Amino acid sequence: MTMNAHDSTLDTTFENVVLSLRQALTSEDVPLAKRFRALFSLKHLATQQPASRQTSEAIQAIAAAFTSPSALLKHELAYCLGQTKNLEAAPFLRHVLEDREEDEMCRHEAAEALGALGDISSVELMKQLRDNEDQPEVVRETCDIAVDRIIWENSEGRAKEKLKARSSRYTLSVFAADKKQLLDTSLSLFQRYRAMFALRDLASPPDIPSAVPAIEALAAGFNDPSALFRHEIAFVFGQLSHPASIPSLVATLSKTDESSMVRHEAAEALGTLGDEPGVEDILKTFLDDPEQVVRESVVVALDMAEYEKNGEIEYATVSAIEVS
Repeated sequence: MTMNAHDSTLDTTFENVVLSLRQALTSEDVPLAKRFRALFSLKHLATQQPASRQTSEAIQAIAAAFTSPSALLKHELAYCLGQTKNLEAAPFLRHVLEDREEDEMCRHEAAEALGALGDISSVELMKQLRDNEDQPEVVRETCDIAVDRIIWENSEGRAKEKLKARSSRYTLSVFAADKKQLLDTSLSLFQRYRAMFALRDLASPPDIPSAVPAIEALAAGFNDPSALFRHEIAFVFGQLSHPASIPSLVATLSKTDESSMVRHEAAEALGTLGDEPGVEDILKTFLDDPEQVVRESVVVALDMAEYEKNGEIEYATVSAIEVS
């Protein structure tokens, strides 16, 4: 098929946009908040369907920033690559996961992203890391969850599973079962994550009767012995952006002896609630935090808060591009 002038112009436009975003994302001279916006713009472009040469270029642009010294940024790169649902991202993620010199927060996110991609070819690697006691606990735990997730996604049980409507699902007995499973440390982390996500679904939209009780149940997870698990609770609260989560997020961010990967996630979750009274002022008190990843997260969170207040449609430099 011959490419017409319109198609050629679109290809050139896409390439120019990706190149501009890549330059912003990979430059250490660009403010971190602007780099995050460039990243989420590239993620949008990388998730276009059907996958094409252009989406591949966007994925490569994201991966190019793994040379950054910022653990926070690299952690977010891995997350975004996992969200592309494109296996072209897998080799970049495996490289980060296998790098013992890389920050464990980044390695954890790379394993989680491989699980999100459903990358069966990475299962053996993650099993090896999971079973290696010399690996950081957060890496081992994440590999454990990712392996279980990939196996489950490809299982007959997953194929037969049918989602129930929220309205019919919310009963006291089901809610109690989810909460009990969430906090039961004798269960596998994968099982407990499923309970976490079930409670997340009961908290959205924010005005349904089950929302606040579900938020309160999830907040109890901040007392869990696993930093990975506590981090995921904060991440879920960021997804939900429910005002009822603010007290527990502030308390978590304020714990100076808490893992930095948990505190940073709490900061970013508060950023999604930036239009709520007092949230920005609270975040600003942590701009000089001793932990770099927390300081950087607060900068990004304040930028997110500004976008929330301004009612912008998408936290990105560009929200859409014509690609076909």
